Amino acid sequence: MEKLRRTMLFMPGNNPGMLQDAAILGADSIILDLEDAVSLTEKDSARILVREAIKTIDYSQVEVVVRVNPLDTEFGPQDIDVIARVKPDTLLIPKANEEGIKLVDKLLDKLERDEEFTPGSIKIMALIETALGLENVYNVIRASKRTVGVLLGGEDLTADLGIERTREGEEIFYARNKIATVCRALKVDAIDTPFTDINDYEGLKKDTAKAKSLGLTGKAVINPRQIETIHSVFAPTIKELEQAFRILEAMKEAEEEGKGCCSLDGKMIDAPVINRATCTIDQGLRLGLISEGGAE
Repeated sequence: MEKLRRTMLFMPGNNPGMLQDAAILGADSIILDLEDAVSLTEKDSARILVREAIKTIDYSQVEVVVRVNPLDTEFGPQDIDVIARVKPDTLLIPKANEEGIKLVDKLLDKLERDEEFTPGSIKIMALIETALGLENVYNVIRASKRTVGVLLGGEDLTADLGIERTREGEEIFYARNKIATVCRALKVDAIDTPFTDINDYEGLKKDTAKAKSLGLTGKAVINPRQIETIHSVFAPTIKELEQAFRILEAMKEAEEEGKGCCSLDGKMIDAPVINRATCTIDQGLRLGLISEGGAE
């Protein structure tokens, strides 16, 4: 989890104006979409448009991800061949399964040799949106060392399951939990499905908080107006940062006194508590919320 991926903003690959503005909207990553956002008659032109955008627009402040079309269509392999030659950061693979990820890995191996790119420099993110893909998510991730994360496609998954997608999201609890757990075990990012009501900020905040509480590390975004809310949820609060510093300071004092453990506010401080405090401070540093000395 080398990159910060709190937000991954979908942008239609057939809209020149949106491609032009994508890098300045505040998301950690942008997903230039060649699949759902593009009609069949525009697939070829969108592919060229995205290729030229990556070549000419300064996207240096964001991670550039391209969602290609499914590999079992005529468009998917063409997308990979054309787009990978301009070296996006990551390819997002829809309907991801183990065999498909292995195929993409081999295609990228060859292409990187042809273009003299650094081996393994183009990463893969798996879009999990089927029941089979969900149950095999561990093997999907392990299918390529290029895989840096998993994105949950809640709409397609619930459609595959034959159930209704709701505002509360209880129907995707298992999917969120499984993806978060497997991704944490394999040390890759777990990105939550988008919240589709772009005017419901309270619902977005609750939905994002639920995803965070389950261990998901970021959220896909379908409108730039959602970014600020999501970032606020994934950022540690000043209270959390101050408590983390207190925990580490208490442990430091205990070690200096030769003690193997200690307590703070009547609660035992053990390894998991220390690890959580360290992660909180690391996140605060990455986001610029604190300096090395403490909360700003």
